[in-house]
Amino acid sequence: MAGPPLSRSRSLPRRLLLFCFLVSCIALATRTADASRRDLIGISIGGGGGISIGIGGGGGSSPSHQQPPSPPSSSEPQACDFENERIYRAYLVIQRFKNTITSDPQGITRSWTGTDVCGSYKGFFCESPPNVKDRALASVDFNGYMLRSASVVGFVDALPDLALFHANSNDFGGLVPNLRALQYFYELDFSNNKLAPCTFPTDVLGLTNATFIDIRFNRFYADLPYGLFCSFPIVEAIFVNNNQFSGSLPANLGDSPVNYLSLANNRFTGPIPSSIARAAGTLLEVLFLNNRLSGCLPYELGLLAKATVIDAGTNQLTGTIPASYACLRKVEQLNLADNLLYGVVPDALCRLAYDGGHLANLTLSGNYFTGLGACCWDLLKNGKLNVDRNCIPYAPNQRSHQECAGFFHRTKMTCPVSTHVPCYHKSYGVDAGAEEAKAAAEEYKYRTYSALKP
Repeated sequence: MAGPPLSRSRSLPRRLLLFCFLVSCIALATRTADASRRDLIGISIGGGGGISIGIGGGGGSSPSHQQPPSPPSSSEPQACDFENERIYRAYLVIQRFKNTITSDPQGITRSWTGTDVCGSYKGFFCESPPNVKDRALASVDFNGYMLRSASVVGFVDALPDLALFHANSNDFGGLVPNLRALQYFYELDFSNNKLAPCTFPTDVLGLTNATFIDIRFNRFYADLPYGLFCSFPIVEAIFVNNNQFSGSLPANLGDSPVNYLSLANNRFTGPIPSSIARAAGTLLEVLFLNNRLSGCLPYELGLLAKATVIDAGTNQLTGTIPASYACLRKVEQLNLADNLLYGVVPDALCRLAYDGGHLANLTLSGNYFTGLGACCWDLLKNGKLNVDRNCIPYAPNQRSHQECAGFFHRTKMTCPVSTHVPCYHKSYGVDAGAEEAKAAAEEYKYRTYSALKP
């Protein structure tokens, strides 16, 4: 009866030992699991005095190695740094264009930095647009800067407050940008550049406020559009000389209110349109020089009562000088040299150098005139008349008899001989207000001849 109780007493220590062993294993497993979880979620405490928690394979890192991301820093001026929003937007356009400049021999673009667009940027000028208090970029004047860029599209047309763009003597290529959306724009000068060869940029015709259009010394070709002489109701100057324009001059040429018109050094053919008579009240200077114009010397040129310069030299015009040219009381420079003109130089024309007229230079060389009016001989002696290489007896430096005879033998005299003088002067005294008008015009004297230089 004593056996079973003894067995139970011996097994009790074994059970206690097994229980302690199991407890130890469980505690060890628990510590290992906690450490694994800490590694997994990456808890790092101490060192830098902060806590960094990273979810993922590598866990977190000490603050000495990883900081919260900072906002991006920029050294570029912000909108609030500028005078107003208009100037800031212009600044962005200028900087974009600056990046397209591939040659700047005068270092102009070095001044295009900072926020003082209106004060320190060379070539840029600011004014307040009509009915607007804030100033805006109103004018760009790059004349003579010799900047080179493949195109100005995206620059000039991206300045909504622009009124003037002058870029004479640069190296700009590409096309003339469409400026129709520029509501204040009125002066355009792309002269003496390297714009892409193309026909007349018809988008220019949308500049209905234009007073100055200058695209001379480029590579435009083909006909002038009809709209050039009816799209600009307040235009003062149109310069298209020294291009490769060709074809007949538009029949509506005289419908333009232009004061200064230069068509010189192109390839125009056909007659000078008779509509030019309609420009009698506005046209001050006109150059047809060095083209291939033909037909009879037009009677209507003599109706340009306000003209001071008329130059139709170096063409193929023929006929006699119409009597209407005696009405050119304001003309100072009259050039008909190197044509196919003939007949007698009218005495009334030469008298424009006297008796209250203003004629200072009459050039008729390189024609086939056969005689001079009485007053013309005095003008010849005074150096105001040039009739070299004509067929005038007793005048110096004339063509040979054979050359003159050959011309008259092969030339059909089909042009009408006009003897009607459409103007009548009560006296040859100084016109009322003539001195005042002369002084007012002095500032722009011979603008068209100046346009013959780049």
